[in-house]
Amino acid sequence: MTDSVAIAVNGVSGRMGRVLVQLIGENARLHLCAALERPGHDWLGRDLGVALGGAPLGVTVSDDADAALAAGAQAVIDFTTPAASVALSRLTARHGVAHVIGTTGLGADDLVALTEAARDTVIVRAGNMSLGVNLLTALTRQVAAALDADFDIEIVETHHRHKVDAPSGTALMLGEAAAEGRGVALDAAADRGRDGITGARGGGRIGFAAVRGGDVVGEHDVMFLGSGERIILRHVATDRNVFARGALRAAIWAQGKRPGEYAMTDVLGLAG
Repeated sequence: MTDSVAIAVNGVSGRMGRVLVQLIGENARLHLCAALERPGHDWLGRDLGVALGGAPLGVTVSDDADAALAAGAQAVIDFTTPAASVALSRLTARHGVAHVIGTTGLGADDLVALTEAARDTVIVRAGNMSLGVNLLTALTRQVAAALDADFDIEIVETHHRHKVDAPSGTALMLGEAAAEGRGVALDAAADRGRDGITGARGGGRIGFAAVRGGDVVGEHDVMFLGSGERIILRHVATDRNVFARGALRAAIWAQGKRPGEYAMTDVLGLAG
């Protein structure tokens, strides 16, 4: 019998999935119990270690998440797609398995589905799992509350050329924090695209800009631009391990918690 937390990784062949497998193997508090991939994937039925180009790990890649969760998983970590995360949430709710979600690009209907699943299990969801970004989020909320609407807010994010959604989940998380600090709804204040003759910038707006190229892991700037001065809060990630380490910390933290929706600010003791 092991005292370590049994972790299932969804989307195990992806960038984050590979990092998670490596870090789980290095952490005595965790062990990998299931490796999940989408139906039809080339890795299905293969030993995960062999599929990764190394020694066997004794874990077979599967597309049967229901069976994997029923077999003793205590947490599943999920950096995949909105549709895959929502479908998996129904299974984690059924089995009472903690669900750590780093998937971005979730729509309003997706969020409603996750809220429903959280009635029966712990869901920890964040647009970014790193400690630094969550500190940046707290600072953004605080600065936005301290400054009046004479300071324009712009959020600029840069990611690698392969990222498929924009603005990034982290940028939206920062936008939500800025809006909360100002006491407004982000949907009512956001400018998410400018092109052509747009007219002058509206007061009290929260603007977003997305840059894509190269192999940039993630950079986010929150700019408060006033007359004669500006404040810029910045976070730069140079290694995907920061996101994976945060997700693993969340998986451990989630053990024994009451069902509900949680954020990384809860995990890190930054909530409120």
